[in-house]
Amino acid sequence: MSIAEPVVKRDERETVIEERASDRARGQRTDAEKSVEPERTGPPKSIWREYFESAVVTVIMALFGMTFVVQAVKVPTGSMQNTILIGDQLLVNKFIFAPGPTLPFLPQREVRRGDIIVFKYPGNEFNRLRDTDPENIPFKTNYVKRVVGLPGETIEVRGTQIFINNELLPEQRATAVNPPNDDDPLTPEVESSAPLKDAATGEVVQPLGGGKYTAYWGKRAGRGANDNFPDDGEPSSFHFAVNNQPFTIPPGSYFVMGDNRDNSADSREWGVVRREYIIGRAMFVYWSYDASAPSSGNRIMDFFSNTRWGRTGTLVR
Repeated sequence: MSIAEPVVKRDERETVIEERASDRARGQRTDAEKSVEPERTGPPKSIWREYFESAVVTVIMALFGMTFVVQAVKVPTGSMQNTILIGDQLLVNKFIFAPGPTLPFLPQREVRRGDIIVFKYPGNEFNRLRDTDPENIPFKTNYVKRVVGLPGETIEVRGTQIFINNELLPEQRATAVNPPNDDDPLTPEVESSAPLKDAATGEVVQPLGGGKYTAYWGKRAGRGANDNFPDDGEPSSFHFAVNNQPFTIPPGSYFVMGDNRDNSADSREWGVVRREYIIGRAMFVYWSYDASAPSSGNRIMDFFSNTRWGRTGTLVR
Protein backbone atom coordinates (compact mmCIF):
# COMPACT_ATOMS: atom_id res chain seq x y z
CA MET A 1 0.00 0.00 0.00
CA SER A 2 1.31 3.36 -0.99
CA ILE A 3 1.41 6.34 1.30
CA ALA A 4 -0.76 8.43 -1.11
CA GLU A 5 -3.89 6.26 -0.76
CA PRO A 6 -5.17 7.70 2.59
CA VAL A 7 -4.70 11.16 1.25
CA VAL A 8 -6.83 10.38 -1.80
CA LYS A 9 -9.67 8.95 0.36
CA ARG A 10 -9.65 12.03 2.55
CA ASP A 11 -9.85 14.21 -0.54
CA GLU A 12 -12.87 12.21 -1.79
CA ARG A 13 -14.68 12.58 1.51
CA GLU A 14 -14.01 16.30 1.58
CA THR A 15 -15.27 16.57 -1.97
CA VAL A 16 -18.55 14.80 -1.08
CA ILE A 17 -19.04 17.05 1.95
CA GLU A 18 -18.44 20.15 -0.13
CA GLU A 19 -20.94 18.98 -2.80
CA ARG A 20 -23.64 18.40 -0.20
CA ALA A 21 -23.04 21.82 1.30
CA SER A 22 -23.20 23.33 -2.17
CA ASP A 23 -26.52 21.55 -2.83
CA ARG A 24 -27.98 23.04 0.32
CA ALA A 25 -26.72 26.45 -0.64
CA ARG A 26 -28.50 26.16 -4.01
CA GLY A 27 -31.76 25.28 -2.22
CA GLN A 28 -31.78 21.60 -3.09
CA ARG A 29 -33.36 19.57 -0.27
CA THR A 30 -31.99 16.34 1.08
CA ASP A 31 -34.11 13.21 1.51
CA ALA A 32 -34.47 13.94 5.22
CA GLU A 33 -35.75 17.44 4.55
CA LYS A 34 -38.19 16.21 1.88
CA SER A 35 -39.72 13.73 4.30
CA VAL A 36 -40.81 16.56 6.62
CA GLU A 37 -43.15 18.16 4.03
CA PRO A 38 -46.55 16.42 3.64
CA GLU A 39 -47.33 15.06 0.25
CA ARG A 40 -50.23 16.41 -1.79
CA THR A 41 -53.12 13.96 -1.99
CA GLY A 42 -54.99 15.42 -4.95
CA PRO A 43 -55.61 18.40 -7.16
CA PRO A 44 -56.21 21.81 -5.52
CA LYS A 45 -59.83 22.73 -4.63
CA SER A 46 -61.71 24.84 -7.14
CA ILE A 47 -63.24 28.12 -6.04
CA TRP A 48 -66.76 26.69 -6.60
CA ARG A 49 -66.00 23.76 -4.34
CA GLU A 50 -64.78 26.11 -1.62
CA TYR A 51 -67.97 28.21 -1.95
CA PHE A 52 -70.12 25.06 -1.81
CA GLU A 53 -68.38 23.74 1.32
CA SER A 54 -68.71 27.14 3.01
CA ALA A 55 -72.41 27.27 2.13
CA VAL A 56 -73.01 23.78 3.53
CA VAL A 57 -71.27 24.66 6.80
CA THR A 58 -73.29 27.90 7.05
CA VAL A 59 -76.58 26.08 6.49
CA ILE A 60 -75.72 23.44 9.10
CA MET A 61 -74.81 26.10 11.65
CA ALA A 62 -78.01 28.06 10.88
CA LEU A 63 -80.17 24.95 11.29
CA PHE A 64 -78.44 24.11 14.55
CA GLY A 65 -78.98 27.66 15.82
CA MET A 66 -82.66 27.74 14.82
CA THR A 67 -83.23 24.33 16.39
CA PHE A 68 -81.51 24.83 19.73
CA VAL A 69 -80.59 28.49 20.24
CA VAL A 70 -82.78 31.17 18.61
CA GLN A 71 -85.88 31.45 16.47
CA ALA A 72 -87.54 34.32 14.62
CA VAL A 73 -91.23 34.96 15.33
CA LYS A 74 -93.64 37.45 13.77
CA VAL A 75 -96.43 38.96 15.87
CA PRO A 76 -99.65 39.19 13.80
CA THR A 77 -102.17 40.06 16.52
CA GLY A 78 -102.64 42.76 19.13
CA SER A 79 -102.97 40.63 22.26
CA MET A 80 -99.65 41.94 23.62
CA GLN A 81 -100.03 45.60 22.64
CA ASN A 82 -98.49 47.96 23.40
CA THR A 83 -95.64 45.99 24.93
CA ILE A 84 -95.32 44.24 21.57
CA LEU A 85 -96.87 45.87 18.50
CA ILE A 86 -98.55 44.23 15.53
CA GLY A 87 -95.83 43.77 12.93
CA ASP A 88 -92.99 43.31 15.41
CA GLN A 89 -90.64 40.49 14.51
CA LEU A 90 -88.87 38.97 17.50
CA LEU A 91 -85.87 36.82 18.20
CA VAL A 92 -86.67 34.10 20.71
CA ASN A 93 -84.13 32.58 23.08
CA LYS A 94 -84.79 28.84 22.91
CA PHE A 95 -81.79 27.78 24.95
CA ILE A 96 -82.73 29.56 28.18
CA PHE A 97 -85.55 27.07 28.92
CA ALA A 98 -83.73 24.03 27.55
CA PRO A 99 -84.87 20.80 29.25
CA GLY A 100 -82.63 18.90 31.59
CA PRO A 101 -80.59 19.94 34.63
CA THR A 102 -79.41 23.55 34.70
CA LEU A 103 -75.66 24.09 34.86
CA PRO A 104 -74.11 27.13 36.58
CA PHE A 105 -71.90 28.02 33.60
CA LEU A 106 -74.77 27.93 31.05
CA PRO A 107 -77.50 30.59 30.64
CA GLN A 108 -80.33 28.24 31.56
CA ARG A 109 -83.10 28.78 34.08
CA GLU A 110 -86.71 27.93 34.85
CA VAL A 111 -89.68 29.92 33.60
CA ARG A 112 -90.40 32.92 35.84
CA ARG A 113 -93.42 35.08 36.45
CA GLY A 114 -93.35 38.05 34.10
CA ASP A 115 -91.47 36.26 31.31
CA ILE A 116 -92.85 36.85 27.83
CA ILE A 117 -92.80 33.40 26.29
CA VAL A 118 -93.43 31.91 22.87
CA PHE A 119 -95.28 28.59 22.88
CA LYS A 120 -97.37 26.27 20.78
CA TYR A 121 -101.09 26.99 21.09
CA PRO A 122 -102.48 24.12 23.20
CA GLY A 123 -105.98 24.18 21.70
CA ASN A 124 -109.34 25.12 23.17
CA GLU A 125 -111.28 22.14 24.45
CA PHE A 126 -114.19 24.46 25.30
CA ASN A 127 -114.51 25.84 21.77
CA ARG A 128 -113.36 23.37 19.13
CA LEU A 129 -114.84 25.56 16.39
CA ARG A 130 -112.18 28.16 17.12
CA ASP A 131 -109.49 25.59 16.44
CA THR A 132 -110.71 25.03 12.87
CA ASP A 133 -109.19 28.33 11.78
CA PRO A 134 -106.22 27.49 9.50
CA GLU A 135 -104.25 30.33 11.12
CA ASN A 136 -104.90 28.99 14.62
CA ILE A 137 -103.89 25.34 14.55
CA PRO A 138 -103.38 23.63 17.93
CA PHE A 139 -99.83 22.50 18.71
CA LYS A 140 -98.55 24.28 15.58
CA THR A 141 -99.44 27.99 15.74
CA ASN A 142 -97.05 30.07 17.85
CA TYR A 143 -98.48 32.31 20.57
CA VAL A 144 -96.77 35.09 22.51
CA LYS A 145 -98.02 35.81 26.05
CA ARG A 146 -96.79 36.81 29.50
CA VAL A 147 -96.44 34.30 32.33
CA VAL A 148 -98.70 35.32 35.21
CA GLY A 149 -99.12 32.16 37.28
CA LEU A 150 -96.66 29.38 38.09
CA PRO A 151 -97.24 25.65 38.74
CA GLY A 152 -99.12 24.92 41.96
CA GLU A 153 -100.30 28.51 42.53
CA THR A 154 -103.91 29.56 42.92
CA ILE A 155 -104.85 32.43 40.62
CA GLU A 156 -107.95 34.60 40.63
CA VAL A 157 -108.94 37.61 38.52
CA ARG A 158 -111.09 40.18 40.32
CA GLY A 159 -112.05 42.99 37.97
CA THR A 160 -108.73 44.29 36.66
CA GLN A 161 -106.71 42.90 39.54
CA ILE A 162 -104.97 39.53 39.66
CA PHE A 163 -104.47 37.64 42.89
CA ILE A 164 -101.88 34.90 43.32
CA ASN A 165 -102.45 32.77 46.43
CA ASN A 166 -104.76 35.57 47.69
CA GLU A 167 -102.02 38.21 47.27
CA LEU A 168 -102.38 41.06 44.77
CA LEU A 169 -100.04 40.75 41.81
CA PRO A 170 -98.12 44.03 41.39
CA GLU A 171 -98.81 45.31 37.89
CA GLN A 172 -98.98 48.72 36.30
CA ARG A 173 -102.44 49.18 34.81
CA ALA A 174 -103.43 51.60 32.08
CA THR A 175 -106.72 52.47 30.43
CA ALA A 176 -106.49 52.09 26.67
CA VAL A 177 -108.82 51.90 23.66
CA ASN A 178 -108.48 49.06 21.18
CA PRO A 179 -108.69 49.90 17.46
CA PRO A 180 -111.84 48.85 15.59
CA ASN A 181 -111.98 45.32 14.21
CA ASP A 182 -113.21 46.55 10.81
CA ASP A 183 -111.17 48.95 8.68
CA ASP A 184 -112.69 52.12 7.29
CA PRO A 185 -112.64 51.77 3.47
CA LEU A 186 -112.52 55.57 3.11
CA THR A 187 -109.15 55.87 4.86
CA PRO A 188 -105.72 54.68 3.64
CA GLU A 189 -104.78 53.38 7.07
CA VAL A 190 -105.46 49.85 8.33
CA GLU A 191 -107.15 50.78 11.59
CA SER A 192 -107.37 47.23 12.97
CA SER A 193 -103.56 46.98 13.13
CA ALA A 194 -103.02 50.29 14.91
CA PRO A 195 -101.54 50.46 18.44
CA LEU A 196 -103.70 51.08 21.49
CA LYS A 197 -104.65 54.67 22.28
CA ASP A 198 -104.93 56.39 25.60
CA ALA A 199 -108.55 56.43 26.73
CA ALA A 200 -108.22 59.92 28.19
CA THR A 201 -106.20 61.79 25.55
CA GLY A 202 -106.85 59.76 22.42
CA GLU A 203 -103.11 59.70 21.72
CA VAL A 204 -101.19 56.55 20.94
CA VAL A 205 -99.92 54.88 24.09
CA GLN A 206 -96.16 54.74 23.73
CA PRO A 207 -94.44 51.32 23.76
CA LEU A 208 -92.98 50.35 27.09
CA GLY A 209 -89.35 50.84 28.04
CA GLY A 210 -87.65 49.37 31.07
CA GLY A 211 -89.12 48.64 34.45
CA LYS A 212 -92.30 46.81 35.37
CA TYR A 213 -94.72 45.84 32.65
CA THR A 214 -98.12 47.45 32.11
CA ALA A 215 -101.44 45.68 31.64
CA TYR A 216 -103.82 47.56 29.34
CA TRP A 217 -107.54 47.48 30.02
CA GLY A 218 -110.47 49.09 28.28
CA LYS A 219 -113.63 50.32 29.98
CA ARG A 220 -113.22 47.63 32.62
CA ALA A 221 -110.19 49.51 33.93
CA GLY A 222 -112.43 51.88 35.85
CA ARG A 223 -114.29 49.11 37.62
CA GLY A 224 -113.68 47.88 41.12
CA ALA A 225 -111.49 44.96 42.05
CA ASN A 226 -114.46 42.81 43.01
CA ASP A 227 -116.55 43.46 39.90
CA ASN A 228 -117.19 40.49 37.65
CA PHE A 229 -116.60 39.94 33.94
CA PRO A 230 -118.11 40.89 31.57
CA ASP A 231 -119.50 44.39 31.99
CA ASP A 232 -121.02 44.76 28.52
CA GLY A 233 -123.85 42.22 28.74
CA GLU A 234 -122.18 39.74 26.39
CA PRO A 235 -121.71 36.10 27.42
CA SER A 236 -118.31 35.43 28.89
CA SER A 237 -115.88 33.15 27.05
CA PHE A 238 -113.62 32.95 30.07
CA HIS A 239 -113.49 29.70 31.99
CA PHE A 240 -110.59 30.06 34.39
CA ALA A 241 -109.65 32.40 37.22
CA VAL A 242 -112.44 34.88 36.55
CA ASN A 243 -115.73 35.85 38.12
CA ASN A 244 -114.09 35.41 41.52
CA GLN A 245 -113.48 31.73 40.84
CA PRO A 246 -110.00 30.69 42.07
CA PHE A 247 -108.14 28.27 39.84
CA THR A 248 -105.19 26.12 40.91
CA ILE A 249 -102.54 25.72 38.23
CA PRO A 250 -101.58 22.07 37.67
CA PRO A 251 -97.96 20.90 38.08
CA GLY A 252 -95.77 21.51 35.04
CA SER A 253 -98.16 24.16 33.67
CA TYR A 254 -98.28 27.95 33.46
CA PHE A 255 -101.07 30.53 33.40
CA VAL A 256 -100.43 33.11 30.65
CA MET A 257 -102.19 36.33 29.68
CA GLY A 258 -101.76 39.00 27.04
CA ASP A 259 -100.87 42.51 28.19
CA ASN A 260 -103.83 43.79 26.15
CA ARG A 261 -106.22 42.22 28.62
CA ASP A 262 -109.48 43.08 26.83
CA ASN A 263 -108.30 41.68 23.52
CA SER A 264 -106.39 38.52 24.35
CA ALA A 265 -107.37 34.89 23.98
CA ASP A 266 -105.25 33.33 26.70
CA SER A 267 -105.33 31.00 29.71
CA ARG A 268 -108.56 32.60 30.89
CA GLU A 269 -110.23 31.12 27.82
CA TRP A 270 -108.47 27.90 26.86
CA GLY A 271 -106.51 26.95 29.97
CA VAL A 272 -102.89 26.57 30.96
CA VAL A 273 -99.74 26.01 28.89
CA ARG A 274 -97.83 22.85 29.65
CA ARG A 275 -94.06 23.10 29.97
CA GLU A 276 -93.35 20.99 26.89
CA TYR A 277 -95.24 23.45 24.66
CA ILE A 278 -92.97 26.38 25.57
CA ILE A 279 -90.47 27.27 22.83
CA GLY A 280 -88.51 30.02 24.55
CA ARG A 281 -88.39 33.56 25.87
CA ALA A 282 -88.84 36.60 23.62
CA MET A 283 -85.62 38.65 23.62
CA PHE A 284 -85.84 41.71 21.37
CA VAL A 285 -87.35 43.19 18.22
CA TYR A 286 -85.06 42.78 15.23
CA TRP A 287 -87.49 44.40 12.75
CA SER A 288 -90.91 46.02 12.96
CA TYR A 289 -93.27 46.89 10.13
CA ASP A 290 -96.24 49.17 10.74
CA ALA A 291 -99.08 47.29 9.07
CA SER A 292 -101.51 50.08 9.94
CA ALA A 293 -99.66 52.70 7.87
CA PRO A 294 -101.02 53.53 4.39
CA SER A 295 -99.36 51.83 1.43
CA SER A 296 -97.88 53.72 -1.51
CA GLY A 297 -98.31 50.73 -3.80
CA ASN A 298 -94.54 50.31 -4.02
CA ARG A 299 -93.18 47.60 -1.74
CA ILE A 300 -89.68 49.02 -1.68
CA MET A 301 -90.92 52.48 -0.72
CA ASP A 302 -93.26 50.98 1.87
CA PHE A 303 -90.36 49.05 3.41
CA PHE A 304 -88.48 52.25 4.14
CA SER A 305 -91.44 54.46 5.03
CA ASN A 306 -93.44 51.98 7.13
CA THR A 307 -90.61 50.26 8.99
CA ARG A 308 -90.53 51.30 12.63
CA TRP A 309 -86.80 51.95 12.71
CA GLY A 310 -86.94 53.03 16.34
CA ARG A 311 -88.23 49.60 17.37
CA THR A 312 -85.16 47.76 16.07
CA GLY A 313 -83.21 46.36 18.99
CA THR A 314 -86.00 47.05 21.52
CA LEU A 315 -85.81 44.59 24.40
CA VAL A 316 -89.02 42.72 25.14
CA ARG A 317 -89.88 43.01 28.84
